[in-house]
Amino acid sequence: MNYEEESNAVRVQVTPHFVATQNHNGDDYYVYSYDVEIENRGDTPLQLISRHWIIRDGDGREEHIIGDGVVGEQPTIEPGAMYSYQSGCPLPTPTGNMRGKYDLVDGENRVLEAKIPLFFLRPDLVKELH
Repeated sequence: MNYEEESNAVRVQVTPHFVATQNHNGDDYYVYSYDVEIENRGDTPLQLISRHWIIRDGDGREEHIIGDGVVGEQPTIEPGAMYSYQSGCPLPTPTGNMRGKYDLVDGENRVLEAKIPLFFLRPDLVKELH
């Protein structure tokens, strides 16, 4: 299942996958990965400078992840181009959801916000990776 949102001429699409249930110090963790595509539908290059993820587990606990770029990069996305990456998230519960935003800077140093769509982490809704 794909989740998609467009804001400020930036399309963000996320495809989550269930990876595995792992045990760590007697506690189960449910590991998900997700593929992200960020498409610049505008007419000026954009550099992705930061991210803000909100991760909610099945018990309603929220964690905020704020940092520079994505997967160690601050890519510049040309008009009409797309940047893709894969990342992951362990949860202490079998289900949860994620949402957030990217901050991008255009050629005139204006900061634009691209929303990351709300997507659900549930083994019964997403494809399992083997």
